[in-house]
Amino acid sequence: MKATFDMVSYQCSKLVTEKYSTSFALATKMLSNSIREDIYNIYGFVRFADEIVDTFHDYDKEKLFNKFEQELTASIADKISLNPILNSFQHTFHKYDIPIHLVASFMKSMRMDLTKNIYKTEQEYKDYIYGSADVVGLMCLKVFVKGDNEAYERLKESAMALGSAFQKVNFLRDVKADFEDLNRSYFPNTNLTELDEESKKRIVDEIKADFQLGYEGIMALPAEAKFGVYTAYKYYYKLLQKLQNTPSLDIKNARIRVPNYQKFGLLARSYVKYKMKLV
Repeated sequence: MKATFDMVSYQCSKLVTEKYSTSFALATKMLSNSIREDIYNIYGFVRFADEIVDTFHDYDKEKLFNKFEQELTASIADKISLNPILNSFQHTFHKYDIPIHLVASFMKSMRMDLTKNIYKTEQEYKDYIYGSADVVGLMCLKVFVKGDNEAYERLKESAMALGSAFQKVNFLRDVKADFEDLNRSYFPNTNLTELDEESKKRIVDEIKADFQLGYEGIMALPAEAKFGVYTAYKYYYKLLQKLQNTPSLDIKNARIRVPNYQKFGLLARSYVKYKMKLV
């Protein structure tokens, strides 16, 4: 039965979320049941694309990515795929009428990771961030507002800013792995071999500005989405604070984390604020 296959597909996307990102999975669980499944579906899709270009070093990444992209195109056209991750994503894509240009921009940035290692100009950096993060925020926004185009247009700038903030925090946290293991440098005009406090402060200030704009959008989200997105915001902002307070040398030599006990503390405090209508 098709319904059983679809259910298995959705469960696969949920499993991908839980196995690859405990923090994002925790925040997603704070969303309303009416939209939670669709956010799993989006995450599963973007995670698989990212894994191809980031971790499958013993395989022909370009060949795998080309195949994945072809299957993605077919799944959207046929409204079904035997790849359960793509099958679940195409369902959400059609359900909320997600613009195809968002998907195309995401895949373009992922493809760049196959060959491009250094982003020398601000424009190159912004273009990559837009495709790898901003559009993911916009896809999720389509779900959060349940396809309401007026609300989508009103909140899209904030959603893009929040997506940028999350991605840039990841970049700063993963400086060691990106630079040493993947030979990538995303931040323009920044020598990662000699990352100093001044350079770090410039990056942190940029991320804080994105967070501020993103926070304004969170306050205007529908109730079904607000608590979950606020939880993710609090986690990433806490991670940014830890990075800000960590010496540059330590950031280059270790991956900074938020311990589980702090994550659950953030969740508890966020829930209290949400219930008291302070967010």
